Amino acid sequence: MHPADQFEAFKKLAEERGLGAEEIAARFGVTPHVVRQRLRLGAVSPRLMQIYRDGDLALDQLMAFAITEDHARQEAAFERLSYNRDASTIRRLLTETHVAATDRRAVFVGAEKYAEVGGTILRDLFTEDRGGYFEDVALLDMLVLAKLGREADAVMEAEGWKWAQVFLDYPHSHGLRRLYPQTVELSPEDQAALDAVKGEFDNLTAQHESDEELADEVDARFGELEAEIERLEAKRLAYDPADIARCGAFVILNHDGTVRIERGFVRAEDERQELDARGVSGEGEGGEASDEDGATRPDGAGRESLDGEEDADDEKPLSDILIRDLTAHRTLGLRLALREQPEVAIVAVTHALLAQIFYRGADAHVVDIRPTSTCLASHADGIEDTKAGKAWADHHARWAAQIPRDVSGLWTFIVELDHDSRMALFAHCVALTVNAVKLPTERRPRAMATADRLAEAVALDMTAHWRPTARSYFGRVTKPRILDAVREALSIEAAERMADMKKPDMGEAAEQLVVATGWLPALMRTPGAAQERAEPPQAEAVTGTNPDAYSVAAE
Repeated sequence: MHPADQFEAFKKLAEERGLGAEEIAARFGVTPHVVRQRLRLGAVSPRLMQIYRDGDLALDQLMAFAITEDHARQEAAFERLSYNRDASTIRRLLTETHVAATDRRAVFVGAEKYAEVGGTILRDLFTEDRGGYFEDVALLDMLVLAKLGREADAVMEAEGWKWAQVFLDYPHSHGLRRLYPQTVELSPEDQAALDAVKGEFDNLTAQHESDEELADEVDARFGELEAEIERLEAKRLAYDPADIARCGAFVILNHDGTVRIERGFVRAEDERQELDARGVSGEGEGGEASDEDGATRPDGAGRESLDGEEDADDEKPLSDILIRDLTAHRTLGLRLALREQPEVAIVAVTHALLAQIFYRGADAHVVDIRPTSTCLASHADGIEDTKAGKAWADHHARWAAQIPRDVSGLWTFIVELDHDSRMALFAHCVALTVNAVKLPTERRPRAMATADRLAEAVALDMTAHWRPTARSYFGRVTKPRILDAVREALSIEAAERMADMKKPDMGEAAEQLVVATGWLPALMRTPGAAQERAEPPQAEAVTGTNPDAYSVAAE
């Protein structure tokens, strides 16, 4: 008896005699789950079933086709197969237009809500499908945007932002200037609460510092205290109410299915309104005053002398040619003077970088060095939500909270920094321009070689920032590469024990074995540095200087 005969027999019992999976299972002494699997196999296209009977399809391949009951799709997928008829390839072809239940959109909406509005989920009875596949992608996207919209409305109502815009991914090309929260003093009540929580944390630490293992209730209390300290400390940074009234926020779906909110963006029309308001009040920028009609003019332009006898030629502006001539000579003088004063040059370059990075569109820099920062999120999905990505964003925000709100005060701010703080700020701006991304469309061998030299110079250890997991590496390379990694990180014997595993299982097993060894792919290694096979150090996710360690103003 061919196995296909049993599949078709179970199908007839269900369709012609109306027996359920439980009844069929009781008759044949198997579990209801086995019956459901056989019924699903019996629903495979008759054409594919005949190919299976003829021996041109293996059982695991037939099981892969059984993920859907649509015969047309099954046969279309079969026609697309080449020499590679691996079961995983078949499943990928049949689910490529669906969304896995592990996808961030599915996680965000939830299977229950999706099914409630009529969405269907495709389930694989033969493998661990981790929740199945959402078939109606348009419906799922509509639910995602609707839920994000509700989150955006809640943020506007709770925090007072002028607008909140919804995006699935962070809109890196938004072109808007961003304002950051400023450091403020805690209220007496919050400061007292913070002192009390810190005191309890210190006392608890002293009581249990010699304990080899903390009791569950003590460990839980530590977690509660740390969360409360973090909540209260966060209140030290706050947005100016005037900024909130004219700025907005982006409400974004994170790669892990959570909501991410990026705040403090100023639209161009709101920038203009602010400048117009300042002009009307006589507080224009850059030495400008306002006429009664609100138009700005250079300070002193159009004023008459006290005796009314000022020569008309004195009021006539210089010609454009003469202005260019004089300022060219002045520029040459600045160059000659600056080349003799390296410390001032550092200030000037730092000012140029800051003015362009933190004051978008201000055009306030005189040193014509233009920073270009590659958007890493467009090359590595979810990189902004990693420990390293969050540490960099926090680092950047801390500097943004310390610099002046008005770019006109930036030079003085930099000059008044102590030397270490100034160099730390300079290094942060330079670091933002580093681009060692290797693209298939680019050939930059000299740049990649320079990246290696830079890695050596800063003693880069990527085990502090990245680990090889099934998601980040092993699930994205071939089985031979997985085995090579296990062989190199552990031993030949360990690799041989995994050789017969299926790729998903092999990737998971490799993660468990390799992640704690400190092994890195060749692309992640620093030339000349020995990669130790040890637990990766729990270092700060961004190498550099903490701006909080330095005073903002000169002593």
